[in-house]
Amino acid sequence: MLSGSLPGARIEAQTLPLYPALQLYLLNADYPQHALPPELALRLMDQPLYWTFCWASGQVLARWLLEHPAVVRGKRVVDFGCGSGVAGIAAALAGADSVIGCDLDAQALAATAANARLNGVALDLADDFEAIGGDIDVILVADVLYDRGNLPWLSRFSGRSPVVLMADSRLPDFEHPDYRLLAESEASTLPDLDESPEFRRVRLY
Repeated sequence: MLSGSLPGARIEAQTLPLYPALQLYLLNADYPQHALPPELALRLMDQPLYWTFCWASGQVLARWLLEHPAVVRGKRVVDFGCGSGVAGIAAALAGADSVIGCDLDAQALAATAANARLNGVALDLADDFEAIGGDIDVILVADVLYDRGNLPWLSRFSGRSPVVLMADSRLPDFEHPDYRLLAESEASTLPDLDESPEFRRVRLY
């Protein structure tokens, strides 16, 4: 299916530059990024295969969790908009009692399950955040503010869980009464999208 959507592309297990002990199945680094016909480029813009990338914010959040395991150890965690599942997998490796990868995209959930197996952990999967019952100890959120229409979710998260960890590189002017800046870090999307320097600066809240 991937080769039909993006000729010359394939999925490969790759180690993360920020934390080499963690691997993900991602798009090959030499995929034909700059040689796509216009109609295919438009199709990919309408239906991006975002789960085939490990975005900069996801990498930063994953590394932070693995360096601060006490935040999720023994906890019930939800990775919202999980994509490749990198943050949820890091939480599981850090000792979370249970992790739910939540995404609207069925392909993203399949990728999360495959990546979890690759790293020797198990994640539960959900396609509807509102349908997740019971208490949630920690919510992980990475790269959801590419669309400012997602901002209202942040208040819903803080109303549902006592701890919300959010990583973002898109809104340098972000302010919210429930969130405070914890750290900043430089990172690149894998495979590299040659993004502008401003999108390589990740802020963790």
